[in-house]
Amino acid sequence: MRLKNRLFWIAAFIAFFLDQITKYWVVQTLSLGETLALLPGIFHITYVTNTGAAFSLLSGKVEWLRWLSLGVSLVLIALACFGPVLNRWDQLGYGLILGGAIGNGIDRFVLGYVVDFLDFRLINFAVFNIADSFISIGIICLLIASLQKTPTSNHRSR
Repeated sequence: MRLKNRLFWIAAFIAFFLDQITKYWVVQTLSLGETLALLPGIFHITYVTNTGAAFSLLSGKVEWLRWLSLGVSLVLIALACFGPVLNRWDQLGYGLILGGAIGNGIDRFVLGYVVDFLDFRLINFAVFNIADSFISIGIICLLIASLQKTPTSNHRSR
């Protein structure tokens, strides 16, 4: 039996695994609020928690967000299992989004918050994590896929 949408599953697994292993390392290595300057003033690893969504939007709405993560994950799994064979960019995009959604969703269900640690200080950006990165990259992949699709013609041949 051949696995349908194989790249989807591979991307989801890699995104999930990298997210969870990096969060584990941060939690085991740093104290909450502690920062490790890799490139001082430019890029730090800073252990913070987030009860909201990306960029602390919807802060404190962890109950609602945990169910949203679960819902998105289930829809993407259903798409890959029961939907059509997707093109490469769609598989990659949806897979990365699934891996990130599951990674952050597990944090929300188990911990009640998401572990964030990527701290780009040069541009004063919000602290985020690997799951957030993969979700963003997944969206870019879906945009690329949509640009590659040729519009269908509504003109009938005569």
